[in-house]
Amino acid sequence: MRVLVTGGAGFIGSAVVSAFRDAGHEVRVLDALLPAVHPAYPDGPPLPPGVELLVGDVRDAAAVDGALDGVEAVCHQAAMVGLGVDVQDMPLYAGINDLGTAVLLAAMARADVGRLVLASSMVVYGEGRYSCPDHGPVPAAPRRRADLDAGRFEPPCPHCARQLGWDLVTEDAVLDPRNTYAATKLAQEHLSAAWAGMTGGSVVALRYHNVYGPRMPRDTPYAGVASIFRSALESGRAPAVFEDGGQQRDFVHVSDVAAANLRALEAPAPESTLRAYNVASGTPHTVGDMARALADAFGGPDPVVTGDYRLGDVRHVVASPARAATELGFRAEVDFRDGMREFATAPLRPAPKV
Repeated sequence: MRVLVTGGAGFIGSAVVSAFRDAGHEVRVLDALLPAVHPAYPDGPPLPPGVELLVGDVRDAAAVDGALDGVEAVCHQAAMVGLGVDVQDMPLYAGINDLGTAVLLAAMARADVGRLVLASSMVVYGEGRYSCPDHGPVPAAPRRRADLDAGRFEPPCPHCARQLGWDLVTEDAVLDPRNTYAATKLAQEHLSAAWAGMTGGSVVALRYHNVYGPRMPRDTPYAGVASIFRSALESGRAPAVFEDGGQQRDFVHVSDVAAANLRALEAPAPESTLRAYNVASGTPHTVGDMARALADAFGGPDPVVTGDYRLGDVRHVVASPARAATELGFRAEVDFRDGMREFATAPLRPAPKV
């Protein structure tokens, strides 16, 4: 199959490209090589032999039209990542993530390309699934600054203010994006579903959980927490763990994420216009656990719990991987401890150009 991978020179995108090529697919990459996340490549970005690279922006209709020539399916990885904690960043996030997706979808309709694998994110859920001892399953109310300042990090029950217990989030959960990035990722899903409904196309939306692994970007505000901790350790600094370190997450290795994309590409098209899947290991760990595992593998220094927080962060998001296992045959294979030991010394993507 001839596949276009947008953002295919990035951290996750390049792993996806390698997985597709190893499986025998013909791959073309469209990537803007934005300086915020890409270094200067003297010999071009590291892509497997035989992969065609087109340097262009998904917001550029002419570039996308050219990239779609002869393509049978699209894997859309290109995105502006990170929370988007500054309101002034909103136009950039909306432009790259949502306008870019809309331009891509319109071009796919013109080119009669009807199959899309979309890189979505766990952030569309907002807070994860919770239950109250007295009131059962309840939505977690947004956390208040006063509570966070006082070190009360667990979301309270909206009815009785008791501390909630977390549970696994399924793909049918009510979606509740709580920061700029999350809002734009959900908009990508909505735009893609609307495109599929109007054109007869199909969308598989892969909701990535906390991805880590070799060639993560370093020293950029858009890097994930694993990369930030790793960069601190390399500099001889203790990883600074926000809140009390008890935030539950699912850390999934980038090779498993690439495998999920391959499964989604090769699976029969879903009957619905959009079918979402959690891409997760199925084994939750706290952010503090991850910092300790990485520090142990690196040889220290030990993490420091700061009590600091970021508005827009959520407390617990832990996914059920059951649907992906049943329908796509995807199961993560990289063990958390093994993955962290590898990541402690794996090469990271060089610092960006600016």
